[in-house]
Amino acid sequence: MPSASSDSSAPSDSHRPVTSSLWRDRDFRRLWAGQTTSQLGEHTALVVLPLFAVLTLEADAGELGVLRAVGQAPILLLSLFVGAWVDRWRTRTVMVLTDAARALALGAAAVAGLLGGLGLPVLLVLAFVVGALSVFFDVAYQTSLVRLVRRDQLLGGNSALEGSRSAAQIGGPALGGALMSLPAAIAVASGALFFVLSFLSIGRISRVESPPERSERSPRVGRRIREGLRFVARDASLRTICLASAAFQFALAATMTAYLLFLPRELRLSGAMVGLALAATGPGALLGSLLAARLPGRFGHGAVLVCAAVIGNGALLCVPALHGSSPGTVPALLLITFVFGTFSQLVNVTVMAVRQAVTPYGMQGRAAATITFVGMGLTPLGSLLGGYLAAEWGVRTSLLATSAGMMLSPALMALSPLARLGRRLPAATDSPPTGSPGQH
Repeated sequence: MPSASSDSSAPSDSHRPVTSSLWRDRDFRRLWAGQTTSQLGEHTALVVLPLFAVLTLEADAGELGVLRAVGQAPILLLSLFVGAWVDRWRTRTVMVLTDAARALALGAAAVAGLLGGLGLPVLLVLAFVVGALSVFFDVAYQTSLVRLVRRDQLLGGNSALEGSRSAAQIGGPALGGALMSLPAAIAVASGALFFVLSFLSIGRISRVESPPERSERSPRVGRRIREGLRFVARDASLRTICLASAAFQFALAATMTAYLLFLPRELRLSGAMVGLALAATGPGALLGSLLAARLPGRFGHGAVLVCAAVIGNGALLCVPALHGSSPGTVPALLLITFVFGTFSQLVNVTVMAVRQAVTPYGMQGRAAATITFVGMGLTPLGSLLGGYLAAEWGVRTSLLATSAGMMLSPALMALSPLARLGRRLPAATDSPPTGSPGQH
C-alpha cells in the first residue's frame, strides 16, 4: 500500500531509533492527538453522567448500578461483531464516524437539558449510545496502531496511546467534577467538543489502509467471530489475559459503583473533590505508561504483569478504611488512587503489547474484540452487583468486599504461562512487511 505521507515508515526507518522514527510520523501523531481528545471526552462523560444522577437526580444505589450497567452493556452485546467488522474496514473511517456520532448524541442530550428533559431515562439512553459507539472506537484505534507502525514500535506506540489515555484520566474526571457546578446542559455537552476535535485530527491521517481479507469471498461474520474466539482460546497467553481481565473488570465495575457512592456519601466529598480524587489516577497512569516502556524489557513481561497487578489492585483495599472526619483522608485517597493508576496502567500497556505481538496481522481486530468481550462482558453484572451489595450490606462493607475480589486477577496470571513470559515477546506467525507497516 503506498503511503501518502513523506514521513511514513520507510525501509530506512529501521535504522533509526524506534521512538524517534515513531514521533516523526505525522500520521501517528494525528492518531495520538485524536485518541487523546476522544478519551478526554469519554472520561469526562463517564464522570458527569453518574455524578449528575447521584447529586442532581438523587439516584439511589440500585439506580446508579443500572445506569452504569446500561453504559457497559454494549461491550457484552457488540464486541465480537465489532471485531469481525473492523478487521474488514479502514480503521480511520470507523473512528471518525464514531467520533461524529458521539458528538451528536451528547449535543442532543444537551438540548434535552435545556428543555428540562434530562432525567434518568434520557441518561440511560445516552449511556447506552455512547457506550456502543465507544466499543467501535476502542477496537478500531487498537487495530489502527498495528496497521500504522512497525511491529518493533508497538510497545512505544502503545505507551504513547495509553499515556494519552492517562492524560484524559487526569483532565476528564477533574473537568467532569468541576462541570457539575454548571447547568446540566453544559456539563453533558462538554464531551461533544472533544469528540469533534478527535474527528478533525484522525480525519487528517493520510496513509491509506488496505484492510486484510477484503474480498468477495471473505468469510461471513459468524465464521470470523468463531475464528477469533478459537484463536484466543488456543493461545495460552491470550486465554489467561481473557480470564484475568474478566475477573478484574467484573470486580472493578462492582467496586466503582460502591466507590462513587462512598466518596460523596461516606466521605462527604463535593462533586469537585470527587473529580479530583478520580483524576489522581491520571498522573499515576501517565507514570505507568512510562514504566511500561522500560520495565518489561528489563524484568520480563510476566513478572511485571503479576507484580504490578498485586500492587495496583491491593491499593484499593485501603479505601474502605478512610473516614471523612480525618484530616488525612483526602491526601490518603489521592495517594491510593495514584498507586492504583500507576500499576493498573503498567498492566494495561504490557497486556496490549503481548496481545499485539502474538496476534497475526489479519486477526488483530478480532483478537482485541474477543478479549474485550470476555474481559469486559461481565462489567454490567458487576455494576449491578455493586449497587445491590451497597444497598444490602452498606457502602463501606460492599466496597471492601468488591475491592478484595480484584485480587483474583493477579492470582490467575501468577498460575499461568503468562507469568513466565520473558523480556522478549514471541512473534506472531504472520506480520505485515517490515518496510511499510500499513502495507498488505
